[in-house]
Amino acid sequence: GITFAKDIIPATPLSHRNMIINGAMQVAQRGTSSTVNGFGSIDRFRSSINGNDESATQAQHALTSSDTGPYEEGFRYSFHMTNGNQTSGAGSDDRVAISTLLEAQDIASSGWDYTSSSSYITLSFWCKSSVAQNFYGRVTTADGTQQNYPFETGSLTANTWTKITKTIPGNSNLQFDNNNGEGLLIEFAMFRGTDKTGSLTLNTWATYNSAVRVPDMTSTWYTTNDATWEITGVQLERGQVATPFEHRSYADELAKCQRYCIQINSNNKSYDLIFPAMVIDQDDANTTWQPPVTLRAVPAVSVSANSHICVNYAAGQTSTPVNFNAVNYTYPTIYFNLDLNSNVMTEGQMVFLAFSNDTSGGFIRFDSEL
Repeated sequence: GITFAKDIIPATPLSHRNMIINGAMQVAQRGTSSTVNGFGSIDRFRSSINGNDESATQAQHALTSSDTGPYEEGFRYSFHMTNGNQTSGAGSDDRVAISTLLEAQDIASSGWDYTSSSSYITLSFWCKSSVAQNFYGRVTTADGTQQNYPFETGSLTANTWTKITKTIPGNSNLQFDNNNGEGLLIEFAMFRGTDKTGSLTLNTWATYNSAVRVPDMTSTWYTTNDATWEITGVQLERGQVATPFEHRSYADELAKCQRYCIQINSNNKSYDLIFPAMVIDQDDANTTWQPPVTLRAVPAVSVSANSHICVNYAAGQTSTPVNFNAVNYTYPTIYFNLDLNSNVMTEGQMVFLAFSNDTSGGFIRFDSEL
């Protein structure tokens, strides 16, 4: 009979298995489509583009029952990349890729004995390309002497979802500091030019060389106008087995994403109140806000446009935009200083920061991304 706890507790935990945040691509606080280089749509995943004649488009794409494979496993969204028209061909420094970053402390405390070659993590994901081709990816560490682990998808059949699984051993050269800095990058490359590719041994850890990140790549996908590539179901877990994807509720996934980004949207409402503030002179105010989760670090604050932000006060609303000045974050509170661009306030007066009446697409974003 079963006698010991070790007989009933699996090597891979039943919950909190997946170290990837938003691997089912559910949360997209910034929007559903963008041509920016970086975070623009799906939380925790970013595009990496360079040298494009026409910028590639990243998007949160809704899956349907025709997406055989991931749809049956409960996935309803993918990170979808659409190539632009690269009329000048494949340049040596051109690039289209998708990546996600994990905090070092989350790897250090994951239970993976990462300095042992007999201890493993397993990366699994679904991907689909409109062009039949082999693609490359990499797992790269940040601490100590950086290490790189390149891998391939194998030849994908055009317009067909394929489940990819990579079992990755530890290595004595790996280092993950117990802090909130960058620990592990996972990249999926649609194309990288020869400036960053070369001869590499796949499925092996080696010292990271920024000039040779993945093997030389065919340019077929990149030189095909409007080619698409999408991914979902990204899971990174301890052990040698790819377990069924750990589906989390939208609320749970959103809270995890908000450690790195919180976006407050206007919802197209005129004078939608955001924060109360205390006027400290005719032109400045101080305010505080407690975010719903612990932020990774002091956030950078950005707004859709300064003209989208105004101040409500007893006599009405300011017509001039508000600027965010000093920002400080001491858990659990963010402290702001606001430049009101107005000389009509009175010291000690209570006012409200608000979205103004031209707030289509208006937002305030607090960014603590790696």
